[in-house]
Amino acid sequence: QVQLVESGGGLVQAGGSVRLSCQASGGTFSSTAMGWFRQAPGKEREFVATISWRGDSTGYADSVKGRFTISRENAKNTVYLQMNSLKPEDTAVYYCVAPARLYTLSVGSPDYWGQGTQVTISS
Repeated sequence: QVQLVESGGGLVQAGGSVRLSCQASGGTFSSTAMGWFRQAPGKEREFVATISWRGDSTGYADSVKGRFTISRENAKNTVYLQMNSLKPEDTAVYYCVAPARLYTLSVGSPDYWGQGTQVTISS
């Protein structure tokens, strides 16, 4: 059974930093793209960042470009999201995601979702 488990969320002051982690199990995640989505209160889920299966290609939403960095450690089946210069509008539940298809460059429309981790930015 495929599982994605996020950790690292919490309450952070505006301008601060936080790193999210996602531990994957039950699948060959070292051979597939991984990424992050988020959902703010009252809003739809939106794409945040993606990383290719080799880790040599990344993509970001315009709203986080230059502030967030996605990375992965395939040996640990783990993907990270380093979030810097945080703003109140970054407050959301952050979801780790992955597609079922192997050797992908981006998550596209993900097939697998974690349970989410809350990140709250105070002003």
